[in-house]
Parts: sequence; structure tokens; C-alpha cells
Amino acid sequence: MATLRILFTRLRLEEKMLLAAAKRENIPCELMDVSDVWYGEKPFCSQDDVVLSRCVSHNMNEAVASVLEAQGIRVVNNSNVMKVCGDKLLTTLTLERAGIAQPRFRTAFTQEAALEAAEDLGYPVVCKPVSGSWGRLLAKINDREAAEAIFEHKSALGPMHNIFYIQEFIDKGSFDVRAFVVDGNPLCAIRRESEHWITNTARGGKASNMPLDDEVSDLLRSVHKAIGGEFLAVDLFRNKDGKWLVNEVNDGGEFRNSVEPTGKDIPAEIVRAAWSKRPQ
Repeated sequence: MATLRILFTRLRLEEKMLLAAAKRENIPCELMDVSDVWYGEKPFCSQDDVVLSRCVSHNMNEAVASVLEAQGIRVVNNSNVMKVCGDKLLTTLTLERAGIAQPRFRTAFTQEAALEAAEDLGYPVVCKPVSGSWGRLLAKINDREAAEAIFEHKSALGPMHNIFYIQEFIDKGSFDVRAFVVDGNPLCAIRRESEHWITNTARGGKASNMPLDDEVSDLLRSVHKAIGGEFLAVDLFRNKDGKWLVNEVNDGGEFRNSVEPTGKDIPAEIVRAAWSKRPQ
């Protein structure tokens, strides 16, 4: 019998919510911890199944998805979507090709070039790791002295941190928006408020419902058209001119803090979208 298999490496509330939603929807479903599983020629599961891969590590998630796809197994989201969303620079370039508004950015590969890039954007700027979540290792840089110190520290952290990804700082007020797109359809959004410039709910940001208007919905559809995928979490800023900008796109976003304020059964929407992609 075809089964929806939810893969995980750390069982978070989201995976438990997805399993519960599948049961409510009468979708055959299993949670599978893939931490100690090996992969080879032997098929991981039936080709009638569909896999919802939610490993915490982006690199592991993409690798698992790639192996399963090579075995002919349908994975949600697919590895190409994971690849784009897991690399902030690649996300930015994909959105730029699609003409989607976002903060101005620069990238560099040495400390010296990164300093010139920051000067070119104009302070303050934000320096981010190209791969990461939960607002970790973000740095708001207000002047050249701070930039020199931060870029020196990053250069000592290893090759991944020698890709300097720098954005202009957007004065977005006290909030930003996390919006959810399921199967290409804008579903709901939360407004995340904080006195700190990092508003992630994982860092203490307070969530409230953000009704989707036509402008935001059209923007979310454009993001999905550019990236694809059955489930996207899109972070939006509104600048001083009232224009919406796409800050980041996440392929495996957490949603535990978004169900109650929005009133939307996000996990049910996700499992339905995933289950609809099983081979017929």
C-alpha cells in the first residue's frame, strides 16, 4: 500500500503535527528516523510511496532527497528546490533572474573584496552565512571598523564562511512577514514583531495573523513560479516606501507558531499536497 513517509533526524513538533494531520486526512503515513539508515542500490521504500523529507540538516536533506530520486521515489520538496532554498546566494540569484524585488546584495570571496562590497552598498549592511536558519550568525554591520572585525572572524571559520553574502539593511520597522505557499497557492502569513532587528519566532519574535492581500499573494505566486516546490516559507520585508521585498525562501520551514494565529491547518495542507504527488 502506498504510504506517505515523513523523514526526520530530530523529531520536532512539526513532524508530529504532520503525522497527526495525515491521520485526520486518512492518509497512510509513517515517521522514519533516517539518522542511522544507509543507502545504496536497494530501494529505500516502494516507488508507490511519496516522501516528505524534513531532516534538520540542509545538506543531509538534499543528499537524502537526491539518493531517493535516483531510485525513482517522489520526494517533496525535490532536491532542486532544496538546493536553491538552502543557499541564500543561489536563492537571491534565482529571484533576481525572475525580476522579483529583494534587498540589494553583494557577494565576495575575500575580506578585502567584502569590505569594498559593504562600502559600495553603504552602511548599515547585514552579513549572512549562505546556509543557515533561525537567524543564526547574522550580523548587522554599522561601520567599517565593525566590518573589518566581522569579516576577519568569518574568514577564520572555514571555507563555507569565505563566501561573504552581504545585503543592504532594510529599515522594516518592528516587523517582518513569514508567508506560506502550498502547492503554488498562497495559504497564510504571520506578522513577526520584535524590538530586536532579528524578528524570527525562534529568537523570540511574536506572531500574529497577517491577512494576504492581492499584492502579497501575487508576489508569493511569483516566488513559487521561480523556485517551484510543494511547500515554501517566504520571508518578506516592507521598506519605507511601502514596497514588499523578498528576504529569504525556506523549503522546510517550521510552522508551529503560525497555525494558531492564522487559523489555518498548515500541516494538513502540506500532507494533502505531498500525498497528491504520489505515483498514480
